Amino acid sequence: MLIPLLLLAPVAIGACTPVGVAIGAGATAATASQSERGLEGTAKDITLKTEINHYLFQANVDLFSAVGLSVDDGRVLLTGSVEKPEDRIEAARLAWKADGVREVINEIQVNDKSDIVDKARDSWIETQLEAKLLFDGSIQSINYDIDTVNGTVYIFGIAQDNAEQQRVINHARNLNYVRNVVSYVRILGAS
Repeated sequence: MLIPLLLLAPVAIGACTPVGVAIGAGATAATASQSERGLEGTAKDITLKTEINHYLFQANVDLFSAVGLSVDDGRVLLTGSVEKPEDRIEAARLAWKADGVREVINEIQVNDKSDIVDKARDSWIETQLEAKLLFDGSIQSINYDIDTVNGTVYIFGIAQDNAEQQRVINHARNLNYVRNVVSYVRILGAS
């Protein structure tokens, strides 16, 4: 009975109050401690992501809003779509500027011709895949970030083993409207 009340507390109290912020921070810490990166690794990744977002925002608000960003153990995955190749290069340059970046994977697409229907379809794909991963008992969904751009699904994270990695990829491939699946999943313990 206490757990459901704690989960509803931010809504009842208001997420912007000090109590709401504390509950949200506690939930974030609990979630981070369960991921393979642990609390310290997750904190480092959040700091990196914040720094890269700061550089993108300072450079160009349009670039900031066009670029999707995932960070895992100093590895940075850039996704999204931009109008000019120079914007794609600039986003990667800005990502490398952040202290602690070990690798930048640039999957930003150039000359986006997508419309609102395409963006809604990409959002639908992400939601469906995240739900499939969450409810698959053989997958630790907390270890994955999903981004979809023009029907291409980018999977980023850490798998317990090859079987889990393959299950995640298969879930993505079996969704409607998915054109391509690109995996940047590492196996736990592998370099």
